[in-house]
Amino acid sequence: MARVRKPPGLLRRIGAAVLLAWVLGFLWFALALPRPAGAQKTDGVIALTGAGGRIPRALDVLRAGKARKVLIAGVASEVKPGEFAAEYKVSPELLACCVTLGFESVDTRSNALEAARWIAAEHITSVRLVTTDWHMRRAEFDLAMAAPRGVEILPDAVPSRPSMKTLFIEYNKLIARVLAWLAGW
Repeated sequence: MARVRKPPGLLRRIGAAVLLAWVLGFLWFALALPRPAGAQKTDGVIALTGAGGRIPRALDVLRAGKARKVLIAGVASEVKPGEFAAEYKVSPELLACCVTLGFESVDTRSNALEAARWIAAEHITSVRLVTTDWHMRRAEFDLAMAAPRGVEILPDAVPSRPSMKTLFIEYNKLIARVLAWLAGW
């Protein structure tokens, strides 16, 4: 007697659909990394410390007159303003008027909270967010959730050549962050 194979159960179908969505999402995430922004002006720039190129990009935007102020979020507590100025060739005048070093944050979520306080204190209505291309989506999500309502966020990604491991980890961090937000955290 031939055995009749049962169609997959509901749980298997749901699992397959979730896996397919994850794979397609990862392909989108890895193949369509955010790009650098154009010449659009904003009130401020927020650069998140971490991978190379972020701080120089933010300072270039400031020096080009595309923004009036910059926050460098996540600066290590042992960094002194003079050391920062020497490292990035920032004049004392530019540092005094237009550059804020943020020492409060230690991760992407706390970067966003620190940036949101700075945006409110500086009365900023539009901000350019500078971070690495593979990090942009999660950073932009966190900033959008933390920033005062109505603030326009212009993503300005610093191009990189991320490894598959970096993309995999960051994609899963993004998913975890969105799920945590949906759960109210």
